[in-house]
Amino acid sequence: MRIFVTGASGWIGSAVVPELIDAGHQVVGLARSDVSADALTAAGAEVVRGTLDDLGVLRDTAAASDGVIHLAFKHDIAFTGDFQGAAEADRRAVDALGDALAGTNRPFALASGVVGLAPGRVATERDMPTIDGSPISIRAATAQAVLALASRGVRSSVVRLSPTCHGEGDHGFMATMVAIARAKGVSGYIGDGANRWPAVHRLDAARLFRLAVEKAPAGSVLHGVAEEGVAIRDIAEVIGRHLDVPTTSVAPDAASEHFSWLGAFLSADAPASNTLTRELLDWEPTRPGLLTDLDKGHYFHTSATTG
Repeated sequence: MRIFVTGASGWIGSAVVPELIDAGHQVVGLARSDVSADALTAAGAEVVRGTLDDLGVLRDTAAASDGVIHLAFKHDIAFTGDFQGAAEADRRAVDALGDALAGTNRPFALASGVVGLAPGRVATERDMPTIDGSPISIRAATAQAVLALASRGVRSSVVRLSPTCHGEGDHGFMATMVAIARAKGVSGYIGDGANRWPAVHRLDAARLFRLAVEKAPAGSVLHGVAEEGVAIRDIAEVIGRHLDVPTTSVAPDAASEHFSWLGAFLSADAPASNTLTRELLDWEPTRPGLLTDLDKGHYFHTSATTG
């Protein structure tokens, strides 16, 4: 298949592209910069220049493709104060892509998240997010809109990713925790640190996206979860050991001061199951778990924690 991938040069996308190509697919990647375009060309993908705001480019490229994987999101503005603006731009992009695919029965896989689905218990693929008009729920509503495309002749699926998609080169949540611990001289967790985050290696996540476009039924909800829940305290202890700094509890009312923007996420208890996803697509995560990956040491190279 000829697959259009947005966010193709990003953290997940740069693993999805070779996963697709190695499986015999052609990839068209959206690139907003020369650096991204060069990376995609080097990976063997065709490049189309544009951004999420170029709705005509999105529609035309999707219409000329056999399927779409939508990974791009305006993280640059989302985590600097305008999450709502990023979520609204994402919805416009999704609507454009969906319109282009309507009536074709072609696949459309969207990246979403598992956090916040089922507070206090293990979330499953059957759980649906609460839509309450908040900036966060705008993105959840976008995922629901993608699932609804099944009724318009699109083989749509939503891949709910773990909050940490880890691996060498990661500049996300885990790298940020390492950078904060290095700067503060302590490796912190909030409260008793018993709250759990699901985790998945980015190469396992990339394979799930490939399986989604290849064979997920229309309207499928998939969980990009390899480990149901890893306690934040356990993560902090590995970080502290590698940096040779104490591991300590941070009071909830001091979390935003200690962890900055990460504090809002770090207190979440968000375990999630992958049982239905594994049964549906025969997906079996095979890469190292989060704590094992942390213990490999690559997160503690200075260059890995400054991005």
